[in-house]
Amino acid sequence: MWYYQGEPFTETPKEFHGFVYLITDDCGRMYIGKKFFWKPKILPVTKTRKRRKRTIVESDWKTYHGSNELLKEHVQEGGEVKREILRLCKTKGQCSYYEAKLQFENDVLLDDNYYNNFIGCKIHSKHLIEK
Repeated sequence: MWYYQGEPFTETPKEFHGFVYLITDDCGRMYIGKKFFWKPKILPVTKTRKRRKRTIVESDWKTYHGSNELLKEHVQEGGEVKREILRLCKTKGQCSYYEAKLQFENDVLLDDNYYNNFIGCKIHSKHLIEK
C-alpha cells in the first residue's frame, strides 16, 4: 500500500503524471525514486483500424517496489517495506527534478542507509513550468 501525507493512497489521479517516493525496508534502509501513473501503449493495426493508435494506460504503480535489484530481492524474500509518496507531479520533468533534488539533498550515493547507487537526470527549465 502506498501512503501520501500519512493516508492510504489507492486511486490513480488523472491530473498528475507521476510521483516521487521513498521506500523504507524493515531494517531502515531507504530508496528514493520516481514512478509514473501512466504509460504509453500502441494499439496494433487490425482489420477495422488501418493505423496504429497511440493511447495511455495505467502503469503498475500500485504494485511497484522500486527499480533497485537489492530492494526487489528483499521484497521477494518476504521483507516488509513502507512505501510513501513524497510529492505528486504534474509532468515527467517535475518528477525527474524532484527525484534528483531529494536524492542530492539526502546524499543517497554517500550514505549506506540508501539503496540508491545512481542519480541520472536531464531536465530543462521549460519541463518544470506548469501549463
